[in-house]
Amino acid sequence: MIHIEGFRKHFGKGAKRVPAVDGISMEARPGRVFGLLGPNGAGKTTTLRAVATLIQPDEGRIQVAGHDVVAEPHAVRSKLGFLTGATGLYDRLSAAETLDYFGRLQGMDPQRIKRRTRELAELLEMEPFLAQRVGTLSTGQKQKCSIARAALHEPEVIVLDEPTSGLDVIASAGVVAFIHRCAQEGRTVLFSTHIMSEAETLCHDLAFIHKGRIVESGTLDELEERHGSRNLNGIFLKVTGHGPQD
Repeated sequence: MIHIEGFRKHFGKGAKRVPAVDGISMEARPGRVFGLLGPNGAGKTTTLRAVATLIQPDEGRIQVAGHDVVAEPHAVRSKLGFLTGATGLYDRLSAAETLDYFGRLQGMDPQRIKRRTRELAELLEMEPFLAQRVGTLSTGQKQKCSIARAALHEPEVIVLDEPTSGLDVIASAGVVAFIHRCAQEGRTVLFSTHIMSEAETLCHDLAFIHKGRIVESGTLDELEERHGSRNLNGIFLKVTGHGPQD
């Protein structure tokens, strides 16, 4: 459902031109959660933004649901829901009005918007604040509103950039439950995080990204077989040369 081959992206010009992502390849499949793991600045957000058609690759190819992100960006966007750190919610709209507005942008009819709003409000426990203006919501409530907005049109692919960043334990649990639900419904979920314990709970497939390159990948079972451990923190430190070596 998401196929990335030889993706490269540089920023800056001349002598200051540096690689943000340096030739990564990966595949995320339906009904599974793929975790892109690594520290801040590793290239996670750049990769996810390229998948979401917000930036174009310098080299390589990215396909979403069989559509090329450069040649067919509108087709990709119709299949994809994207959550990034800069969500840009409108403070003066209520949570319900926000979902209605973005549903109409997606070409959804009013009855379908209402149905999906009810479903997502129940799943993400949004009922108590649906009528509140976004500007009055807590960080966790805004994040839930942003996730609902990304999933409103029932996309086949959900891309989440650090979805639990800045959230408390209760709000994070709600987001984790939502990700599980998406995979159970057969959707492809690609998300980035630097919280390894979160990835251990959520992911079917993982890739460690470090300095713009994938340094290790596989399922938890495959990683355990190769490294003798399911401790993702330890494995990441090992493969990046910051931990004990065999």
